[in-house]
Amino acid sequence: MKIKIILPVIFLVISFACDQPIKESETELPTISNSFFIDLEDQSVADKAEWLDGIFENLHKRHGFSGSVVYAEEGRLVYKSAFGYANIRTKTPLLTTSSFQIASVSKMFTAIAVLMLVEDSTVNLDNDVRTYLPEFPYEDITVRLLLNHRSGLSRYMTLAHDEWKNKTIPLTNDEMLKLFVKHQPTVYFKPNNGFHYCNTNYALLATIVERMSNKSFDTFVKDRIFNPLGMDNSFVYNMNGEKKVSAYITQGVPGYRYSGWRPIKQRNEYLNGVMGDKGVYTSVEDMFKFDQALYNESLINDSLLQEAYKPGSPKSRKRSDNYGFGWRIRSGVENTVYHYGWWKGFRAFYIRNMQQQKSIIVLSNRAKGPGSSRLWDILNVDNFKLGSFSKINLSN
Repeated sequence: MKIKIILPVIFLVISFACDQPIKESETELPTISNSFFIDLEDQSVADKAEWLDGIFENLHKRHGFSGSVVYAEEGRLVYKSAFGYANIRTKTPLLTTSSFQIASVSKMFTAIAVLMLVEDSTVNLDNDVRTYLPEFPYEDITVRLLLNHRSGLSRYMTLAHDEWKNKTIPLTNDEMLKLFVKHQPTVYFKPNNGFHYCNTNYALLATIVERMSNKSFDTFVKDRIFNPLGMDNSFVYNMNGEKKVSAYITQGVPGYRYSGWRPIKQRNEYLNGVMGDKGVYTSVEDMFKFDQALYNESLINDSLLQEAYKPGSPKSRKRSDNYGFGWRIRSGVENTVYHYGWWKGFRAFYIRNMQQQKSIIVLSNRAKGPGSSRLWDILNVDNFKLGSFSKINLSN
């Protein structure tokens, strides 16, 4: 143990210094270098990492968990690991650098992209959507209402199921908008008169980003978020220019669903051409970089970022949690935001306690697996809390 080795050495130094006669020319006792200290916090980190490893090893062995994990606290990467296979047929192991489809967790990247355009004075949160998409057929829906899921718009996937006749052709963001212009499905409620979590909102936000930046959404996110942060294993899947839906997505790891114990690799489909509501592929290591960037204003200024963490809907007995800009907000838990994702053989979890600077990120390439309650339990445990032991500086 580190402490057992260092302490005797320090005590020998102290004893040796005290046993030496003080010369007349010396006016003070010898001092011990500032480099001599006991770092009990390092042991706390190691203990917590070991505890976490036991939890996820158990989930892997007993419940078939397949995926990658990162846990961070107070700016430190405490634990990272991967379990299972990136490709079940070839037995290629998953890594913490493996890229997973994060499904609806993608929405926070869409929200950040919009806020970047707000910071650039290119987009105003309270402007009507028609300011940026003139052909949009609905009135009184603002950018803010899209971000907070208070637009009342219906699901584009339902509309496409009925009206996108050739499912072998990718549905893009522009084509999705054209479907709404042509068919104008009835809204669920008037703008700002309710909350309805709906992928249409974030697909439209990605379309606004494209129009106002003159870049495809995947390129904008790469240029403004992924590249500056060194998120080298991250990308937004797109079908730009593709005339036919490919059988499988060859980028990143494949997702699987199970029939009994038989894994079934998930096929590509026409809805994957729509970006903004889903489509981001990333690794847990890259997500840690993103997580830390939100603390140090690497992407946008903190005052604007705080808007993303504010509840967008009034309190309601029917709703336990709230929604900001790309984040779900846990009621009754101060400064805590989160999001989950599920899509075509992938599951993603990202929970962030900003007050205690704790984050847990779990990405899986298996459609079913352990629920989120286990992750909340991990975040709420204060055993091995970092900072519970201070560095003891023996020179003071």
